[in-house]
Amino acid sequence: MRKKIRKIVIANRGEIALRVIRTCREMGIETVVLYSEVDRNALHVRYADEAFCIGPAPSAESYLAMGKIIEVATRSKADAIHPGYGFLAENPEFVKMCEDNEVIFIGPRSDVMALVGSKTASRRIMTEAGVPVIPGMRWDLEDSKEAVEKAWELSFPVILKASAGGGGKGMRIVRGEEELLSAFKEAREEAKSAFGDPSLYLEKYLDKSRHIECQFLADNYGNVVHLGERECSIQRRHQKLIEESPSPVMTEELRQKMGEMAVRAVKATRYNNAGTIEFLVDKEMSFYFLEVNARLQVEHPVTEMVTGLDLVKEQIRIAAGEKLAISQGDISWQGSAIECRISAEDPFHNFLPSVGVITSIIEPGGPGVRLDSSLYSGLAITPFYDPLVAKLIVWGKDRDESIKRMARALKEFCIEGIKTNIPFHQRVMENRSFASSDFDTSFIKDEFQGGLSIEKSHYKIAAIAAAIEEYDRGLAEPIVRAERQKARADVWKMAAIRQHLRKD
Repeated sequence: MRKKIRKIVIANRGEIALRVIRTCREMGIETVVLYSEVDRNALHVRYADEAFCIGPAPSAESYLAMGKIIEVATRSKADAIHPGYGFLAENPEFVKMCEDNEVIFIGPRSDVMALVGSKTASRRIMTEAGVPVIPGMRWDLEDSKEAVEKAWELSFPVILKASAGGGGKGMRIVRGEEELLSAFKEAREEAKSAFGDPSLYLEKYLDKSRHIECQFLADNYGNVVHLGERECSIQRRHQKLIEESPSPVMTEELRQKMGEMAVRAVKATRYNNAGTIEFLVDKEMSFYFLEVNARLQVEHPVTEMVTGLDLVKEQIRIAAGEKLAISQGDISWQGSAIECRISAEDPFHNFLPSVGVITSIIEPGGPGVRLDSSLYSGLAITPFYDPLVAKLIVWGKDRDESIKRMARALKEFCIEGIKTNIPFHQRVMENRSFASSDFDTSFIKDEFQGGLSIEKSHYKIAAIAAAIEEYDRGLAEPIVRAERQKARADVWKMAAIRQHLRKD
């Protein structure tokens, strides 16, 4: 059944809120955004048709406040809510609240969200559907004693995972029993803090594997298409930093098999809307189901660049009850796209978060360059939210061109006032293993343990620059003093003239 969507509440912030606003504007849909007190001057607030402050800076009191968001949707008479990614994007309780209040949630139904959100439940379904699954548990662990027993059954190394979440939270690679006991407690606490659910399960850890995911679209009528794969192996602490499409190790045969398995997995869960099936690919190029991401992902632009599709537009159309306008045969992949996640982190000091006010920004441009960002000079970067501040995406006719184009764009990109990981991305683009696609999920640990090191020559350059600045300041000081004295004299002169005029 088709439903007219005229106004959408965007339950998010930053670049993803702007991303959704832009597509809505093209579709003639009005937008309503939310903002916390600290985000009052954010760009998404300026760009939207309506904006509502929903609480103080902590996300638990603003962007995670489900009741407040539903209230905004009701007050603004919005037809739908787009969750972006993060925050409430994969929260089945929030989706159920939308359904109960007759607000369209732009994503899967609450029952589907709950099903795929449980990693153990989705593993059971995939096994029954014949999708290859990494050896591991299909039920949550009861306690640390059971964790030790199951780990010996699987054989070390194993990986502890949170049943209710993703993004590296509640995840620990464990190589021995003693390490498992301490990791179990830490992972439970982290999972409870991040997702409100401390449940964990165990999987066999695949060393030297690649993380490759498959984007899909599924409407409400059983039609499903896959949009090819994204290579996501460049990670730090299980958080993706660089993604690309296509994967440099992908063959047509492997893409077809992986796509078929992704479609089978989607149909097994009766999923509706956009989503991603994540796989691990081992050294023998065998692939295994990892999890379902029931939302738009941070890295969706690389798929858009090689397919020419607008995934947000497709999400909205599916939520409005439209059938997919494309079939599998309509989809083709052109060229190569790479995305670098630009974060407010200091790569020279183990990626410590950086806060402050952006004093100036120079954005990259030119052929094949896209920047998804909410940055501007004067914007305050606070410690309250994820450090991701922008996404730089490039397209090239092949991988070699896209790497060179990314390297060029990164050199043009200048953000002052805070530290960013741009230098890290520059080093990766220059890395031989990356260029030759000889890497796996341990790439950063192997190549950049502890972040970047500052070369001695860079210390010399910094010292020279500082000396020049001091010298210039010394030369300029007498001029500045003279100008100040002249300005004071002019002020007194004008005051005397005004006084004389008043007497006349």
